[in-house]
Amino acid sequence: MNAGKQGIGGAAKFRAQLVRAWEDILAGWCRRQLWGTIGLDHIRQKYRRSVLGPFWITLSMGVMVSALGLLYGKIFQQDLQEYLPYIASGFVVWGLIANLILDGTRAFIVAEPMIRQITAPISVYVYRSLWSNLITFAHNIWIYVFIALWFGVSPGWAVLWVLPALVLLLINGLWLGLLFGLIGVRFRDFPLIVNSVVQVMFFITPIIWRPQMLPERALILEYNPFYHFVEILREPLLGAVPGWDHWVAVLLITLLGWVLTLAAYARYRWRIPYWA
Repeated sequence: MNAGKQGIGGAAKFRAQLVRAWEDILAGWCRRQLWGTIGLDHIRQKYRRSVLGPFWITLSMGVMVSALGLLYGKIFQQDLQEYLPYIASGFVVWGLIANLILDGTRAFIVAEPMIRQITAPISVYVYRSLWSNLITFAHNIWIYVFIALWFGVSPGWAVLWVLPALVLLLINGLWLGLLFGLIGVRFRDFPLIVNSVVQVMFFITPIIWRPQMLPERALILEYNPFYHFVEILREPLLGAVPGWDHWVAVLLITLLGWVLTLAAYARYRWRIPYWA
């Protein structure tokens, strides 16, 4: 009898924690002015006293895309008119995905002073990370636009798929920031581990090489979540509608990720200020 009551009490307690966690996420979204200001200030401070400011992001990636595009275009014997737009869109999309993950692992670590001094929903600091990376993406996308115009790439109506793809990436970035940020603030080696994994995944994800270069579409692609996330945003930029397999994979990852995140965030959210 006592065990049954404890079980019911435990379930009720978890439901209450889940409600509070969800309220924290919604309250964080409502504090847009706060995390919007913090996100902009983060970028300003990063490039303070710089002549070009945040456009150094664009310049550095543009130089890298051009150099690697010309180099690997020759190595892989690719037509530069098709290959440079492909690699440019891939780099821009990969930059967004990688930064969402890496910044997510440190979302609460870098916000330690504000967590201790400001009374605000904990999720605010993950929204700040999303906003900063979206601004960076807005700078970097001009690299692809310039190259696409130069080589006469016209995405047509397929470009409309960019919006739902971008929204899905940000929704995944939110749960990644909440979950990975929680783990990262508790175990400080975790961001370093994730950084190493992301670096490896860059080379086994078709960013600088094409899927057709792998015979019979090896499992390295089909079971690579990064591949599906890249394709739902890169294909519309190149004028193609993303395949249903990419959408299904991304939606399944989104659902599973949010289930795990809400369970962990509901239980351990209150400990973040003590771990930070």
